[in-house]
Amino acid sequence: MDLPRVLAVATAAPPHAVTQAEVRQAVEALFSPMVGLERMLAVFENTGIVKRHLSAPLNWFRQTRSFAEKNQVWFEVALGLCERAAKEALAKAQVPPQEVGAVVLVTTTGIATPSLEAHLLQRLGLPLGALRLPLWGLGCAGGAAGLARAADLARLYPNRPVLLLAVELCSLTFLQGDLSKSNLVATSLFADGAAAVLLGMGEGPGPRVLGGFSQLMPQSYDVMGWDVVEEGLKVRFSRSIPALVRNHLPALVREGLAQHGLSPEEIGAWTLHPGGAKVLQAYQEGLGIDAGSLEVAWAVLREFGNMSSPTVLFVLAEQMRGAPPPGPGVLLALGPGFAAEGVVLLW
Repeated sequence: MDLPRVLAVATAAPPHAVTQAEVRQAVEALFSPMVGLERMLAVFENTGIVKRHLSAPLNWFRQTRSFAEKNQVWFEVALGLCERAAKEALAKAQVPPQEVGAVVLVTTTGIATPSLEAHLLQRLGLPLGALRLPLWGLGCAGGAAGLARAADLARLYPNRPVLLLAVELCSLTFLQGDLSKSNLVATSLFADGAAAVLLGMGEGPGPRVLGGFSQLMPQSYDVMGWDVVEEGLKVRFSRSIPALVRNHLPALVREGLAQHGLSPEEIGAWTLHPGGAKVLQAYQEGLGIDAGSLEVAWAVLREFGNMSSPTVLFVLAEQMRGAPPPGPGVLLALGPGFAAEGVVLLW
């Protein structure tokens, strides 16, 4: 059976690069009324992050912003990042824009109707008859789920490449004046970025995609997600995430791989979403992955932070510059639901 292949991956980040120390200093001022602030600020030293990219300068976040204002910034910046990443991916694969048959657009940090890919079709010169699939609400798992859906479309329409775009501007969900632990921890982890992946049935430098799997944990809605409040999207996540990864992810991954006739012991290359230092450590412990397999994920976390859905595609882009072991691999991300989204790759 012919399988779609990753023809190219490209990434893009907004221009406002900040160090972890700079963000910590800003947060210390913004959260000054918070009880126990000094103890909470220790989280900045434990993330594994050195720098990140934001959609606006740090000073922009010192003022209260309305949901409408933040969403307008999201629309403009997200569109620009997607356009940049898409152009680079198409150029890398030497695919003319008019040959693209479908576009999958993944995001969770802003809202637009018409959705972003409707604008991108016209800005990029893609066919106006291309199939469009916008995916919203998958959070950090969106990059993996989007890759699986894009590969499904590439199998259905083997004569036309499929373009996947994942973009998140997590910084814009910051709520000035919200002194909750979740809001503070989010400031220590989350960042902004976009990734584009071109898939097709031809030859290319990337792995082939065998298929995807999705495993939802029952009654786990409160683990991760958004609450919609007057000022916008309020982050919700539980301290239990690393423990959930260690205790429940192995069984979810084993069940997902069994759908493709594989077991975790057969996986040579792991492409993991670096949700944070504790999550990466939990991956290693729960799945029995050697430290060397996580080096690329740690590097992406260090240089870009957690950008939600595009982050795992940044890891994929870095892996494609190296030489992963030939054979089956797994691209994996966790997100609201609480859910594990996986893609089985053949390197």
